[in-house]
Amino acid sequence: MDRVRTAIVGMGIGRPNGRAIAANPRGQVVALCDLLPDRMEEFAQELPEPVKLYSDYKEVCQDPEIDAVFVGTPNQWHVPVALEAVRNGKHVLVTKPLADSEGTAQQLVEAAEAAGVVNMMSLSTRFADAVRYLGQLAACGELGEVYYGRARSIRRSGIPDWSPGFVQAGGGAFRDMGVHVLDAAWWLLGMPKPVSAVGVAGAKFGPRGEGYWRYRKPAETFYSQYAADDYAGGLIRFENGVGLQVESFWASHQPDEVQIELFGTEAGARLRPLTLYRTVNGAPQDTTVDLPEGPKVWDHIAAHFIECILDGVPCQAPLRHGLIVQSTMEALLESARVGHEVRLDS
Repeated sequence: MDRVRTAIVGMGIGRPNGRAIAANPRGQVVALCDLLPDRMEEFAQELPEPVKLYSDYKEVCQDPEIDAVFVGTPNQWHVPVALEAVRNGKHVLVTKPLADSEGTAQQLVEAAEAAGVVNMMSLSTRFADAVRYLGQLAACGELGEVYYGRARSIRRSGIPDWSPGFVQAGGGAFRDMGVHVLDAAWWLLGMPKPVSAVGVAGAKFGPRGEGYWRYRKPAETFYSQYAADDYAGGLIRFENGVGLQVESFWASHQPDEVQIELFGTEAGARLRPLTLYRTVNGAPQDTTVDLPEGPKVWDHIAAHFIECILDGVPCQAPLRHGLIVQSTMEALLESARVGHEVRLDS
């Protein structure tokens, strides 16, 4: 095999992932799958080579001319689609979050690892250049001991209104946006084992038909289905004593922000703008880092997925990482539901 023949399931987040795979000299998009033919036909016009169009993901996964499947469906369908793929020997690339619950995520990870296929999360925050740069600094000791982190993703009016899966059970702000900063911050902290979570969560805007994408007002038939959070926040404690404060708001009376902050014994860091904070010769020193423009994050993700398949490179973001993040998210949301700390190490 000299090219990875890939099917894209889901024409939302599937588009940027599909473009990157198609643009890679060792990648090829050979099939699209979606319930809406118009979306597939529109995207197919962008691709450099002809593609097959499917409406049934099971047919995609059984196609012998497909090597890998990208899963970009609503959360509730990540596991059914990816499970069908790995059972048919396909490599899988799954958008965040891994699943809509911890139990289904565990089932998928076990099946993917047993099948021996490359299984990877598509994580547009973790693979971003600024996060990777901070990760290199932390790994080589520039920050000293990193003992605390803060991560938040805040929208002023940004509840998705294009698929009911977002607002139904298994969706919600924390699984949609909080997962980005939680995963990236956890990776920057060195991926320590989470042991407990305490959190709060609720829905203050969505069930009233407010706070939707760009201040749009969806039909009552849409927002009456609301059964998830539109905000969540809390504290995660790790086995090594490190703490992480994490927050996610789909809608709020606050400015839009995506931020990660690291507290280290030798230096601190902030993601946006990328800044390092030190004390040098008894005086504070703030250094803003201006990274050169490089490949898009989707290109990083596609390139790594392809090299894992063709070159046997160890995967930097396997589905098992997605499972750990999923377990942490579910513990925080469960803590919000029951009103007390939830342990992950029991």
